[in-house]
Amino acid sequence: MKEIYTEIEINASADVVWNIITNFDDYPRWNPFIKEISGNLQEGAQIEVFIKPPNSKGMKFKPKIIKFQPEKEVRWLGRLWIPKLFDGEHSLIIRKISENKVLFIQKERFYGVLVPILSNLLKDTKSGFELMNQALKQEAENKLKM
Repeated sequence: MKEIYTEIEINASADVVWNIITNFDDYPRWNPFIKEISGNLQEGAQIEVFIKPPNSKGMKFKPKIIKFQPEKEVRWLGRLWIPKLFDGEHSLIIRKISENKVLFIQKERFYGVLVPILSNLLKDTKSGFELMNQALKQEAENKLKM
């Protein structure tokens, strides 16, 4: 298994951050990592995601939502071809610190027989998470200034 973990404090309410990360139509405008995302936000639903880590052409995949807790977490599971070959469990987590401050966590756990072989392909993924986290912080905190 390999895990990529990032976090950032955002000076905004859980509701504001949740509304941004669940408004898929607006991702192309503000998100430098997840360029496109579509589908129904509910457990068991399949969504379509296009990610573009730095220094890459990007990748489109169709993960399944495995956890959906409003204002707390969205988690999906994506697979390369067949289960247990190269699976990625991606989480977007909001932890409330106070009424107007949250800790946003973005992480992904990779597992499967090809992870040791393909883990070099993930080197820019953490940078992509960090870019997205910064953009989310800016987007959420700018909403409070409006």
